Amino acid sequence: MFFDPLYLLFMVPGFLLAAITALVVRTRFSRFEKVPLRSGLSGAEVAREILRRQGLSGVSIEVHEGFLSDHYDPTERVVRLSPKVYHGRSVAAAAVAAHEVGHAIQHAKAYGPMALRTASVPAANIGSSLSWILIFVGFIFQSFNLAVAGVALFGLVVFFQVITIPVEFNASTRAKAAVMEYGLVTVSEERDISKMLSAAALTYVAALVVALLQLVYFLIRLGLLGGSRND
Repeated sequence: MFFDPLYLLFMVPGFLLAAITALVVRTRFSRFEKVPLRSGLSGAEVAREILRRQGLSGVSIEVHEGFLSDHYDPTERVVRLSPKVYHGRSVAAAAVAAHEVGHAIQHAKAYGPMALRTASVPAANIGSSLSWILIFVGFIFQSFNLAVAGVALFGLVVFFQVITIPVEFNASTRAKAAVMEYGLVTVSEERDISKMLSAAALTYVAALVVALLQLVYFLIRLGLLGGSRND
C-alpha cells in the first residue's frame, strides 16, 4: 500500500475537492463578513431571536474559540458560536448563527436523521480511531481478515458522513426559513445567506466524497470490489 499509484489516483481528486470547498467557504465568509446586516443584529442576537420564536428557552448560546468552530451540542443543548459569528453584525455571522440554531430546532423536533447521526457518533469515533490501525497492520502482515475488520470500521465513518448530508442541508433550510419568517434579514440578504450556507454545505459533500473514495480504494485493494485479492 506504500506509495501506491492507485491510492493517488483515487485520493488526489478528493483532496483537491475538499481543499477547494474549504477555500470557497473561507472566501465567502470573508466576503459576507464585510456586508453589514441591515437589522444591526449580531450573530448571537439572531440566534437568540430564532430560539425565542421557536420556544427553545432551554437552549443556551456560548462563545467558542476558533475560526468557524461553530456547532450545536445536542448533549448539553448549547449553540456554540465562534467569536466572529457571535459578535459579528454581518450577513456571514447571521447565516452561520442561524444554521447552528437550525440544528437546535432539529433536536427539539426530533428530526430523524439528526437523532441517527447523534447516536452514531460513538461508533464513528471508534471507526475513525481504529480503522486505519487495523487496515495498516492487516496490509503489513498480509492479514486479510484484520484488514477487512479495519475497512468495516471505516465503513462506520462513511455511514456517519452519509447521514450528515441531510442533517446539514435541512439545518440550512430551517435557518433560511427562520430568518425570513421572523424578519431578521431582507430579501437581498437572504440571497447572500443562501450563498454562504450553500458553500458551507459543500464541505460536507466533499468530506463524503473523500471518505467514499477511500472506502472504494480499500475494497479494491482487498479484492472485494472489481478485482482479485491483493494482499
